[in-house]
Amino acid sequence: MASTLPDVARHESSAIPLALNWVGMRGIAIPLMPGSPEIAPLAATADLAVDLPDPHAKGIHMSRLYRLLGTFAQQGELSPRSLQRLLRDMIESHADCGSRAARIGLEFGLLQQRPALRTPGLAGWKSYPVNVQAMHRGHATWVELAVRIQYSSTCPCSAALSRQAVRDAFAEDFSDTALVARGDVLDWISARASLATPHSQRSEAEVRIRLSADADALPLLALINCAETALATPVQTAVKRADEQAFALLNGANLMYVEDAARRLRWALEQHFSACSVSVSHHESLHPHDAVASCATPGWERMD
Repeated sequence: MASTLPDVARHESSAIPLALNWVGMRGIAIPLMPGSPEIAPLAATADLAVDLPDPHAKGIHMSRLYRLLGTFAQQGELSPRSLQRLLRDMIESHADCGSRAARIGLEFGLLQQRPALRTPGLAGWKSYPVNVQAMHRGHATWVELAVRIQYSSTCPCSAALSRQAVRDAFAEDFSDTALVARGDVLDWISARASLATPHSQRSEAEVRIRLSADADALPLLALINCAETALATPVQTAVKRADEQAFALLNGANLMYVEDAARRLRWALEQHFSACSVSVSHHESLHPHDAVASCATPGWERMD
């Protein structure tokens, strides 16, 4: 019965003879095995496509790609090496269409438990959005790993202005006193040291690295830890007062413009991963718009 059903993609030609760069599917639900005992199985979505260089071909065979993706999810752990095999299988499955390139994109949230800064035994969960892009063309395979990190940023200019305001208020309040008793200073600090406070905001960085296609694992935790260490002020989960105070101290010790954050990240990532691309956004509390910055290792080009 199946042999009598029409196969338009195979037996009809395109009315407009033009080659297509990419044809495929987007947003396919798929379970993934991360290949690390520290990471639970992942619920992901996948985008996948092949090129269609034959201008007369009506279309690709999407069911072939879908089945290959299902086999990939069942048989192996997620790694650059396994993605390279999948891409080659996708191209081979469309040899009758003349396909010479394939690409796949994966998105998922990586859940990690993070401890409080000070309180023993206190922890909470954070979700890190992850994006993996892989492409095979000719004899080359490219694999990129990107993670988004949330952190707090306190404006250096606002901090300086706040300190100046506190200094001026102190000078005015004690303008008639040549020597101020230590107790009076401490009381003044407790009452008025926060009369002006610097503005800070939740911020986000996307860090992207390129991996060897022969690698057996994705350095997910290594990339996250490197970025959070460089920024020094990642957002917290469960906190008590001691943890909140410790977070305030970290912000005070790590004042940063959006430019500072981008430079910190690029410098740290290049020490561990050689090449990277960084994009940061500070969701301003002073302005109704964001401050943004980006940078990349010289020679870096986005995969296409």
